Amino acid sequence: MSIERVKQFFAQYGMADKIMEFDVSSATVELAAQAIGCEPQRIAKTLAFKVKDKAILIVVAGDARIDNRKFKERFSAKAKMLTPEEVTAYTGYAVGGVCPFAVNGDVEIFLDESLKRFHTVFPACGSSNSGIELTIAELENYSRYTDWVDVCNGWR
Repeated sequence: MSIERVKQFFAQYGMADKIMEFDVSSATVELAAQAIGCEPQRIAKTLAFKVKDKAILIVVAGDARIDNRKFKERFSAKAKMLTPEEVTAYTGYAVGGVCPFAVNGDVEIFLDESLKRFHTVFPACGSSNSGIELTIAELENYSRYTDWVDVCNGWR
């Protein structure tokens, strides 16, 4: 199970006990915010795209939306989301539980500027009923991110 891989990943840092598992779905921003009891914008959703035959993940705030122009400027490609099957194959996680931790292969991870306005955010942990509260510094540390990007709108 994918959440077990994330638990093992965080166990090496003594943080596995910070993972929250819910009796209800947290597969969407709204459901995750309800399960956690936080504002939807503090949900750190992980979006999966294909750029030149490679998969990338972009972690964005719950109220942010990909801006196609900004995406194309940054990645020199049109924003093309992966299919659910591709998401699982590339990342090891199913849609609804995709996270930036212990990701398969050479998937590059980016963090969007929309997250920087929060002290803590809540990304998923590999399943559609899990999450973890992390500071932005912790998210940087544990996500093995490549770079900060500004590819979203709707949150300012």
